[in-house]
Amino acid sequence: MDLLSIVVPCFNEEDSVEIFYSEVKKALKSIVFEVIFVNDGSSDDTLSKIKGLAFEFSNVKYISFSRNFGKESALYAGLVKSSGDLVCVMDVDLQDPPSLLPEMISEIGEYDIVATRRVTRKGEPVIKSFFARMFYKLFNRVSKIDLVDGARDYRVMTRQVVDALLELEEYNRFSKGLFQWVGFKTKWLEYENIERVAGETSWSFWGLFSYSIEGIVAFTAVPLSISTFFGMIFSIIAFLLLIFIVIRTLFFSNPVAGWTSLVCIILLLGGIQLFSIGILGKYLEKTYTESKNRPIYIIKETNIDEA
Repeated sequence: MDLLSIVVPCFNEEDSVEIFYSEVKKALKSIVFEVIFVNDGSSDDTLSKIKGLAFEFSNVKYISFSRNFGKESALYAGLVKSSGDLVCVMDVDLQDPPSLLPEMISEIGEYDIVATRRVTRKGEPVIKSFFARMFYKLFNRVSKIDLVDGARDYRVMTRQVVDALLELEEYNRFSKGLFQWVGFKTKWLEYENIERVAGETSWSFWGLFSYSIEGIVAFTAVPLSISTFFGMIFSIIAFLLLIFIVIRTLFFSNPVAGWTSLVCIILLLGGIQLFSIGILGKYLEKTYTESKNRPIYIIKETNIDEA
C-alpha cells in the first residue's frame, strides 16, 4: 500500500489536534499514513499538543514556523515536506470528515485528484454564505479557470499533482485556484457542512473578503480593464452632454445651471478615478512582493529529517 501523507495546517488549535489524530486513525485502520502538522505561529499550546502526539506516535511529523505566515504558506510547507505517494490536505477542526478518506483513496488511479465540496452551508452566518456564493460566481466570470462552488481544500492527490503544485513558487498563493490551474483528472465528493469540533475559526468576515480579493487578483487581469471601461463610458457621456449644452445655449438661450449636480459629477468621477488607482495599486503590490523574492515561510523547528 502506498504511503499517504496528510498535511494539516494549524493555528491556535490546541483543542482539536488530539481529537483530529484520533479520528484519522480510526478512519485509516488498514492504510499506512503519516500526519504532517504545520504549526503556523500559534500562540496557544498547539505545538505542545503536536509534540506530545509525535512523541507517542512515530507517524506524526510537525513543522513549526517562526511566526504566523498564513494558511497558504502552511499548505505549501506541508506539501514540500510530504513524502507519500499520495498526499491529502485537510483542516484540523474536523470540518473535513476523515470518514471520507477510504473512499477518496479508492478512487485514486482512475482519477489524479479526489476533492470535496460542501453542498450546504448550514451553521454559517447568512451574510457569509451569500458573499461566498457571490465570490464563486464573480471569480468564474472574470477568470479563465472555474472554481467549484463550495469546494474545500480537502483532497487526496497523486505525487505527480503535488510535484506540479510545488513548481508554482509564487509568494502570493491562492490554493483553490492553483489546484484548478494545474489541471489533472478530478472527481468531486459532496457532503453537508459540518461544524467545528472545538475552538473558534480564525477567519473573520474581512479576512475572508481580503482573501477573496487576493484570489481574484491572482488569477485574472480583468479588474485592470475597469478603468478603461469607465473612461470610455464617461468620455462618451461627456461628449453627448457637451453637444446638448451647446445646442440648448445656441437655440434656446438657456444655459445649463446647477452647482449641486456639478459637484455630484465631480465626486462621482473622482471616486471612479480613486477606485481605478486602487485596482492598479493592488496589482502593483503583488508585483512588488513577488520581486522581493522573500521565502514563503521560515521553519523554526521540525522533526522531519532533511532528504
